[in-house]
Amino acid sequence: MTERKEVTAHCLTYENVYEDYPFHDQNWCVMRHKENGKVFAWIFNKDGNVWVNVKCSPEWRDFWRDAFESVKPAYHLNKTHWNSIILDGTVPDRDICRMIGESYDLTGGKRSREGKEQGR
Repeated sequence: MTERKEVTAHCLTYENVYEDYPFHDQNWCVMRHKENGKVFAWIFNKDGNVWVNVKCSPEWRDFWRDAFESVKPAYHLNKTHWNSIILDGTVPDRDICRMIGESYDLTGGKRSREGKEQGR
């Protein structure tokens, strides 16, 4: 997963979510929960790559940062609770999906049974 359309499409597979451009800047896309409006993924281009900011629990935050050089403290967000994933091809898709799924869960959404079974 290295393209914006791939990560956006994956995020849209979650239940009751929508794509939003709150800054009137096409570079910044956020994926939100319909029921509470909270953002679970910030998608943007930076330094020639697509980046995705995801919320993470403190016990997983450092694990992901240590496991992959392309997972950094979040760009423009609280670095205690958010990580940035640089979609440069070095982080396996399954791990990107897992981090997005955790962010979805932490921001208030309930995963559908289908999403849980498929690792989303």
